Amino acid sequence: MRTIPGAELRSVLHYPMLIERMRQTFRAGVSAPVRHQHRVETYGENDATLLLTPAWQVNQSIGVKIVTVFPDNGAQDLPAVQGVYLLMDGKTGVPQALIDGTALTKRRTAAASALAASYLAQPDADRLLVVGAGALVPELVEAYTAVRRIKQVLVWGRNLDKAKRVVSRFHRPKFKIEATDDLEGAVRGAHIITCATLANEPLIKGDWLQPGQHLDLIGGFTPDMREADDDCVRRARVFVDTREGACQEAGDIVQPLRDGVLTEDDIAGDLFDLTRGERAGRRFYDQITLFKSVGTALEDLCAAQLAVEMVLHNDSIR
Repeated sequence: MRTIPGAELRSVLHYPMLIERMRQTFRAGVSAPVRHQHRVETYGENDATLLLTPAWQVNQSIGVKIVTVFPDNGAQDLPAVQGVYLLMDGKTGVPQALIDGTALTKRRTAAASALAASYLAQPDADRLLVVGAGALVPELVEAYTAVRRIKQVLVWGRNLDKAKRVVSRFHRPKFKIEATDDLEGAVRGAHIITCATLANEPLIKGDWLQPGQHLDLIGGFTPDMREADDDCVRRARVFVDTREGACQEAGDIVQPLRDGVLTEDDIAGDLFDLTRGERAGRRFYDQITLFKSVGTALEDLCAAQLAVEMVLHNDSIR
């Protein structure tokens, strides 16, 4: 059984290939039961949580992401959330690989957003705004440049110095990249806006949106969190990664549904619909589109399968 650390995963899991594999996997579908969640007692102030997220394709692969959440880890300078991904042979059940779960999740999350943008963003979109200054920023920039010819990137964070540090890590990019403290101005000037924050209150205002923009919302992964206000939802053609996940977990969908701003019939489609050609994405050039993701075990399985294939391929040619 191979162990694939984060650095090796990033070296083999290139975005153009991953996005195309994810497109094919959404078309084909996988079996993905509801995530298992268990409370784990600890001797600390807070109990921990064990999350198990399985998925499989018959006669191909079985995978499960194992994630732990230990809220008290900060006192020991450890991340609260940690995890691994176990991939097994779908014909024999033999374990094939143990993969860095954090790196895999970041990679597949950015790939899903870029996959959606390949259907929803304007074909000539070249100005990208990343809202947030965390670990997903480099992943999102790399993923979006795989599906659109991005020429300018702006990064906004609540802490401008942190946003500047993120920008400084890009060496000789093929696009211009800067940090900004003007969120409204950056939103108004962007073609694609991608948000990866832990915001509980909306950051993006519908009044700021311009005709033809694409808004991608990655944070807001609980019903109480929001990244965009109701006006964004009213003005946009709304898509999600999976209807079941978004309508139950995503605050940017759950709250508008609860308040009557949005109905389930107003959700134009999900990634299954888009990849299978069952629903059109952007219908006209000046349309505003919105994509809300919460993640799905399908994406984890897809990325793990491709990573193992590429690692084994590299081994065979050495």
